[in-house]
Parts: sequence; C-alpha cells; structure tokens
Amino acid sequence: MSPAPALALPPAHQQPPPPNTASEALAQYNKVAKQATKVNEDLLSAQDDLGNKRKVLKQANADMESAKKAQAQAKIDEEAFRGQVDDLTSASFQGARFNKLSALLTGSSTEDFLERATALGVLAADNEKSLSKLSGAVDMAATAQAKAADAQARAKAATTAAEQLIKKISKTAADLEKQKVAAEAAYDELSAEEQAELAGPGPGDDGVFLGGPGAGGQAAEVAMQQLGKPYVYGNEGPSSFDCSGLMLYAYAAAGITLPRSSRSQYGVGKSVAYGEWKVGDLLFYGSSAGSIHHVAMYIGDGMLVHASQPGVPVKTGAAPDGGGSDYFAARRVVG
Repeated sequence: MSPAPALALPPAHQQPPPPNTASEALAQYNKVAKQATKVNEDLLSAQDDLGNKRKVLKQANADMESAKKAQAQAKIDEEAFRGQVDDLTSASFQGARFNKLSALLTGSSTEDFLERATALGVLAADNEKSLSKLSGAVDMAATAQAKAADAQARAKAATTAAEQLIKKISKTAADLEKQKVAAEAAYDELSAEEQAELAGPGPGDDGVFLGGPGAGGQAAEVAMQQLGKPYVYGNEGPSSFDCSGLMLYAYAAAGITLPRSSRSQYGVGKSVAYGEWKVGDLLFYGSSAGSIHHVAMYIGDGMLVHASQPGVPVKTGAAPDGGGSDYFAARRVVG
C-alpha cells in the first residue's frame, strides 16, 4: 500500500491572514473609544455639577448678606420701639392720668374728664401700637438670624462640595487624557479600509433637510447641517463636536440653552415613551440616569443624528440603535 500523498501548502504570500485580526482591532478601538467618550461625559457632568454648586454658593452668600442687613435693621427698630414703650409706660404712671377713674376723680368738670379720658385712651393705644412694633422687630431679628445661619450652612456645604468636585474634575481630566492617547493609538492600528468603514459615507448632497416648525425642528436642521464634521472630545462647535456639544450647539441656534453634559441634558424637558419620538427629541444611552454616556437627536422617519466617537464624523443612523446598543430614554426639550 503506497503512502498517502502529502498535502501541498500554498506559498506563504498566498496564505490567508490570521482569522479575526482585523475585526479584533476594530472591536478593540471601539471599546477604547467608547470608554474615552464615557470619561469625557464624566468630566463634563462634573463640570456641570461644579457650576451648579457655585450658583448655590453665590445665592447662599447673597441670602446671608440680605439676612444680616435685615437683622441689623431689626435690631435698630427693636431699640427704637423699646424706647417708645419705655417712654409711654413711664408717662402712663405720671400724675393722675394713669386711668379713667383717676381722671374722673381729679377732673373739675365733665369736659375735663372727657379730655383726660381721651388722652389716656390715646396713650394706651400708642403704647399697644409700640408694643406690637417692638414684638414684630424682635421676631424679625430672630427670623433674620435664623436665615443668616441657614445661608451660612448652605454656603459651607456648597464650598465643600465644590472643592471635592474640583479634585474630581482634575482626576477625571487626567484620566481622559490617558483614554484619548489609548484611543488614538488604537485608531492608528486600524487599516485604511477599517478607518473608512468607521467613518461611513460622507454627508452627500441629498437636498436641504427640513425639520419642521418649532424649536425642535430648528435644532434638528442645525444638527443636520453639521454632518461630516469631526468628533473631538469636549468640543461644542462650530467646526467639531462631541455628542452633548452637538445638542447644545443645535438648540442654542433655536434660542434654547442646554446644560453641557449628556447627563445634565437628561434633566431638561419631559419624558418621551419609546417610539413616540418627535423631531428634535433627545435620545440618551446608558444603563441608568447616572451612567448616561451618549446623546443623539431624533430627526424623524426613524432616524437620528449624532456625534458618536473619534474617527466617526457627525452622521445619521437608525433610531435608536444607531446611537448605541444601550438606549435608555428620551426627553422632549420643548413642546
């Protein structure tokens, strides 16, 4: 029996590439890039929080200053009314004018009695009025003191929170720089074909997009005008964007100011049920409100527009999965 013939192997240059090498490189890039975009949103969210804490601090300081002024004025009023009460109390015990019986016994005539009684009534009324003002001034001073103490406590809490956020921002910013370097390195490992696939087709010339009436429609038109512009961490236009920066830019053109981060933008407007989206609605991605890492805009006909990650320009996609596999919720900014 003759031995089986040996299998002929193709020349080395004709051998197929190792399996999954290209897809693994692209998958690795997507993983690193999405982590970087998440850290970018962490940073923007912390900066939003810091801005809010600074507003709280400013208001608390203003409230404290106002309360201190009210407290000082109340003290002045208290001293003035206390003096009036003391004077009127002292006057009521002088001579025979301290009660109507005394006025009757000491008066020389009916007219004299009436004059004395009237004077005593005026004196008593003035004293009661001054006592009421004194009581009000004392209460005002106590209220102002309590408000000042509350404002001081709020200012202290806001200051502490701001200091902690500044530390968090510094750490997150450093982490973002590392993530950006890793994402750029992973992108450089991609082939030209993979980079082209990642970028997708250009914006093309499909005519003018009409978003319809209202601020949502206007914002959608502006967002669509940015098709093809690059994604850059932390940018909000006009030449490049990150995801929440694009939303902020589009709605600013419609006269509406949005917060900077996608998490803060989630707090704007009202909730929209799945599939009930209208042009201009914001679609959010993440596992919870506190972990939102991406936002896109619905443009109608089952489509969205967004700035997703480095290497991918502003583009459209099917809603909601074109924005990511972890769609969370939607919000209507106006209407």
